[in-house]
Amino acid sequence: MIIARKLSASKSQLKPFLFLSPFTQSLASLSNTQFYQFPIPSAPLSFSFFSSKPTSLNPPPKHQPSPLLLSRDGNYEDATHPTAVCPGCGIHMQDSNPKHPGFFTKPSIKDPNYKSGEHLIPVSLEFEFSNSLKRGVVTDPEGPANNPGSTQSSAMEKPIVCARCHSLRHYGKVKDPTVENLLPEFDFDHTVGRRLVSAIGARSVVLLVVDAVDFDGSFPKKVAKLVSEAIEENFTAWKEGKSGNVPRIVLVVTKLDLLPTSLSPTRLEHWVRQRAREGGAGVIKKVHFVSAVKDWGLKDLVEDVITLAGPRGNVWAVGMQNAGKSTLINAMGKWAGGNEGKLSLLTEASVPGTTLGIVKVEGVLPGQAKLFDTPGLLNPHQITTRLTRDEQKLVHISKELKPRTYRVKEGHSVHIGGLIRLDIEELSADSVYVTVWASPYLPLHMGKTENASTMLEDHFGRQLQPPIGEKRVQELGKWVRKEFHISGSTWDSSSVDIAAAGLGWFAIGLKGEAVLGAWTYEGVDVVLYNSLIPFRSQIFEVAGFTVSKIVSKADQALNKSMRLHENKRKRSVHNVTAADKSLSLMVDAGTNSC
Repeated sequence: MIIARKLSASKSQLKPFLFLSPFTQSLASLSNTQFYQFPIPSAPLSFSFFSSKPTSLNPPPKHQPSPLLLSRDGNYEDATHPTAVCPGCGIHMQDSNPKHPGFFTKPSIKDPNYKSGEHLIPVSLEFEFSNSLKRGVVTDPEGPANNPGSTQSSAMEKPIVCARCHSLRHYGKVKDPTVENLLPEFDFDHTVGRRLVSAIGARSVVLLVVDAVDFDGSFPKKVAKLVSEAIEENFTAWKEGKSGNVPRIVLVVTKLDLLPTSLSPTRLEHWVRQRAREGGAGVIKKVHFVSAVKDWGLKDLVEDVITLAGPRGNVWAVGMQNAGKSTLINAMGKWAGGNEGKLSLLTEASVPGTTLGIVKVEGVLPGQAKLFDTPGLLNPHQITTRLTRDEQKLVHISKELKPRTYRVKEGHSVHIGGLIRLDIEELSADSVYVTVWASPYLPLHMGKTENASTMLEDHFGRQLQPPIGEKRVQELGKWVRKEFHISGSTWDSSSVDIAAAGLGWFAIGLKGEAVLGAWTYEGVDVVLYNSLIPFRSQIFEVAGFTVSKIVSKADQALNKSMRLHENKRKRSVHNVTAADKSLSLMVDAGTNSC
């Protein structure tokens, strides 16, 4: 029986009430209990069962989503909850708008027996012996099948990443690149720089991560100068007895497996230290050459970083976009072992700018020391920043570099795709050796300089790619020339390199002097330095286009177009000839009738 209670506490307003239902009449006959009638209010009553609080007539307010946090600070602060930031890229996560950065969806938890096939009807009920039982081995398997809760717990413990990281990890591309345009530019000086140069706080170790096959294009000159100045100032303050946190610079040259294995390690280290000093890194504590793919040099790197950081230092991985910071940190974590339950994996991809915010990487350093991955710095003078994703794939170096050498005379030029051209303008000798070190997917061409304008009009975007397509040639802008005066003392090895940021380099070997002109798109850095790899190929390339899939496809398309044009011309000539014959027949017939 449900007893109704009036909202008002006054009893004077109660009036007798007789229930008309047989059930209540029977109850009235069995007891002397009186039933009372409540006055019916003008507004309908709303009852709340199993609650002592009065029910509000107004509907509950709708949940208002929290404002979107467009920030790249990541989870540097300890107050930031770990689940609030994507462990793959460092962006703040949200589940309200898929068109905003950091969107994620929680994965559904599957039944641990969804693959067991219990719902299937067996074809045969005959007993089948397992291979282990046939060998006489009887085991009691332990796994998800015998422990259903383990699958569910492992699914719950698996870190959730944003939709962008999921797409990069599984498909190798960003599903919607326009979403990233909503993010502000990464302010390195505000977020990381001020912490590196601070004279107080925990010890700072800066990992300057540089790409071995694009050293000058990927070297963070601004950061190197900033940290070097802080080292000088803080060291002076420390000697005076003041608080002075002196940062340590560790130069890490990644992708070592892409350089030829015959390159001398001593020569490489000497060359790297010289280029780093010229780039602004005055004091370098350590130099490490590593390959995250082949696990080269990781042991020494991890040991040095742990020693330099101490029990509670901060380690910052800094570098240009696509220099390999995230791949390096993941390899360090796997090698170090650490706490595997806490080890977080960063998102790795060949797409520039994979990391969007500061990511605190767990499970790599012992004690209270912290390791941070930072967003890649943008170098607007790298040619890759202007290319599309398909064009970047052609430029990207993913295999060990192989030399392609030309013997070039004065008045000739060498093209690397449609991105750069080297002109041999003046020579004191008969010829010069030009070795191209770049992606093997890039087509090359050697020919006379006087035909350069024809090459631009007829072959850029076709046989010479990137750019891909004639439209892209116009979009990349105009070409500018940079002049170099060089000299060499031997024919046996290369003396100097002329490098384009983000692309590759020409290695020049000569005995004498030469004037060279490098042509590329306006704004792309082209620099001259001592040769990194002195040797060249023993087999020379011939004049014309190199053999490649791009050139063959372009030639096939061109030949097909020419055949169609020729067939169309022949059909038009045939139709005109047929029309002339029919006209002459008509004239002859008219003449005969007359």
